[in-house]
Amino acid sequence: MKTRHCWKCGREYGLSGAPGRLEACDCGADLKVCLNCASYDPAVAHKCRDRRAEPVEEKHMANYCEWFEMARRMFVPVEEGKSREAKARDNLKKLLGD
Repeated sequence: MKTRHCWKCGREYGLSGAPGRLEACDCGADLKVCLNCASYDPAVAHKCRDRRAEPVEEKHMANYCEWFEMARRMFVPVEEGKSREAKARDNLKKLLGD
């Protein structure tokens, strides 16, 4: 089921509208961040599909982007200390028998 949730722990954001810049989840993660935005896409320039938005370096930190829209998606927990790229490399090594 697709929900609006914290990018870090998966806790559902139940309020209507978008979170403010100072709002944080119980886990301590900021909520108005690129990682929670519907326009966030690691495969495009500046990792943002909205061309009007100013580039943001720290994708996990609260920012002032006026185009922020909280994404609705499935929560997939991130393995502690392992990036998506590292997991993909590990899977490729397993596939190739390295």
